[in-house]
Amino acid sequence: EAAAAAEEEDEGADDWENVADEWDAEGSDIEIPDIGGGDDESDEDEDLVEKERRKEEAELKKKGIEKAKRDAAAEARKKEIEAMEAQMAEEADKAEREAEMKKLEARKRRMEREAEEAAARSTDDLRSPICCIMGHVDTGKTKLLDKIRQTNVQSGEAGGITQQIGATYFPPEKLLEKTQKLNDDLGLVMKLPGLLVIDTPGHEAFSNLRSRGSSLCDIAILVIDLMHGLEQQTIESIEMLRKKKCPFVVALNKVDRCYMWKENEGLEFRDTLALQEEATQAEFRDRMMGVRTQLNEKGLNAELYWENTELASTVSMIPTSAHSGEGVNDLLHMIVRLTQERMAQSLMYSNTLQCTILEVKVIDGLGCTVDVILVNGEMNAGDQLVVCTTNGPVVAQARALLTPPPNRELRIKAQYINHDNIKAAIGVKICAQGLEHAVAGSPIMVYSPEKGDDLNDIKEEVMKDFSSLQTNLATDAEGVFAQASTLGALEALLEFLRNECKPPIPVHAVAIGPIFKRDVMRAGLMHQKGLPQFATILAFDVPIDNDAVTLAEELNVKIFTADIIYHLFDQYTRHLAATLEAEKEKAKEIAVFPSLCKILPNHVFNQKDPIIVGVEVLEGILKVGTPLCIPHNNFLQVGRVTSIESNHQQVDRAKKGTQCAISIVNDGNPNMMFGRQFTDEHPLYSELNRTSIDSLKKYFKDDLTNADWKLVVKLKTVFSII
Repeated sequence: EAAAAAEEEDEGADDWENVADEWDAEGSDIEIPDIGGGDDESDEDEDLVEKERRKEEAELKKKGIEKAKRDAAAEARKKEIEAMEAQMAEEADKAEREAEMKKLEARKRRMEREAEEAAARSTDDLRSPICCIMGHVDTGKTKLLDKIRQTNVQSGEAGGITQQIGATYFPPEKLLEKTQKLNDDLGLVMKLPGLLVIDTPGHEAFSNLRSRGSSLCDIAILVIDLMHGLEQQTIESIEMLRKKKCPFVVALNKVDRCYMWKENEGLEFRDTLALQEEATQAEFRDRMMGVRTQLNEKGLNAELYWENTELASTVSMIPTSAHSGEGVNDLLHMIVRLTQERMAQSLMYSNTLQCTILEVKVIDGLGCTVDVILVNGEMNAGDQLVVCTTNGPVVAQARALLTPPPNRELRIKAQYINHDNIKAAIGVKICAQGLEHAVAGSPIMVYSPEKGDDLNDIKEEVMKDFSSLQTNLATDAEGVFAQASTLGALEALLEFLRNECKPPIPVHAVAIGPIFKRDVMRAGLMHQKGLPQFATILAFDVPIDNDAVTLAEELNVKIFTADIIYHLFDQYTRHLAATLEAEKEKAKEIAVFPSLCKILPNHVFNQKDPIIVGVEVLEGILKVGTPLCIPHNNFLQVGRVTSIESNHQQVDRAKKGTQCAISIVNDGNPNMMFGRQFTDEHPLYSELNRTSIDSLKKYFKDDLTNADWKLVVKLKTVFSII
């Protein structure tokens, strides 16, 4: 029964499956009710998600469109800015080209104007020549200059000798008064409008007077002491004058020192010489011949001025006495004669302004002023001046043009004479703003738009000398600090340090004007580089600020000052020698001289602490303090040489071939003993290292021979020194 029931059930299941298959085949329309309703809720959720997705996509699309718009706008703006920048650059280039063209055209006009003014010059219209006084210390330069001034500053009348700014001016009438007799003897008609003698005697005046690269000094007086002849600075002066091709006369000063000389105040020299005793005349002749011979040895022909028939090739000697004034008239006459006869072409007056700064001064009541020499042309109060300063070109209006009254040198505002217009040649004080950093020795030019001047052209011209100095300076990475009062003096100092000093002195930095704290700090940088010998300022003819002196002591910066260039060299070389000697003394503890020694058999005097043995120096130099080593015995450190005895005398070194007794102490190993750790079969080597070799090279290079250096190379290999 059970089997029958199971079979019946299987048949029922088969029937159900058959009915289901029939429904599927016929696509039955019978709807099966949804129990629970879950599918509708699921569709609604799906709709919400889809809506959110579509909304998000729409927002993203909107943002993308907005970003694209922004990027497009930014790109368009960028292109617009680039186009504007290109246009501006093009316009700037165009403006720059136009400015350059305008400047070049203005320069051409200015040069044409200067050429026309030069062509219009005449030998009938001369300017006052400028004269410098040079010579050795104590030859009487300053006294002679004072005597030349005092020669005509007696009555105090108007039109007398005028103490100008930076120069003594001799008006033509006074010059003629003192030279008339001598002029008449030669039939010389004076055409000069006067004479300018620079107040400051010596090298610096000659170096400082510059005009567009050339010296302003037209003629020089070389003062030679008749009693001493040519001296160091006399020879330097001659070389300087030759280099600049500047004509000069020789003032044989101190003739009153001749035995039994009778003074004749202010008399012409030949007249006063005729009044002297025969023995006095003979002594003068002998001394004069001695000076002439010395000048001949320097390649100069020289004759007494009244015996000189070849002014072009022979130097005129004028005997003078700065004490009594004898021969001073002869000196002035000779300057007038030489300048008129031999230099008329270079002394023709020109309307082209030629003006050079002598000095920058701060005056109570006036502020910052510049003292200038006006050589050619004229200047007006209110002119736009273009001035070279250490900070670049400065345009300043001339507020006042001042000179002292005749025959007096005065220092306060109320006592200066104010000029609306001033004409060359003259020394003048200019009051204007912004001149604190003006470069002494540089030119001043006037900017005149009404004449077609271009300001940039004038600025470039004014800065030309200073710019070329900076360009050609090419300072060294290591060296001293050079400082001078003026542009010309700095050039002279650099020329001396680099080309005339043996060996040359390297220059790291330069400055013009007084020494301040900033200059000391720059010089002190050499200490940081480990170069104390260069932590030095060489100051030529400049004042030093008190704070700078204090700081120099703190930073250990040496400041050497002098108004004679070669004195700076002497001071520095002494300092350099002392510094190097001190460094060398310190280096002795580091430097190890190369040596190779053998211990002499049967010459062991003490085996231990200290070891005393006899040795022969086979190579190199054995010095006290040398550490000894035996490379063949695992680089055994024997000890340090504490003393050397040769021929029963204590010495500090023994050279190749010397036999001597040495004492060796080993502080690190007092038990070091001859016969135990080493014997006379082991040669002793100096123990070198890289530091000791570098020290040898730097401080003791000249103490070693070529053979010694070959031994150093050999020991480098032995000790594997790189």
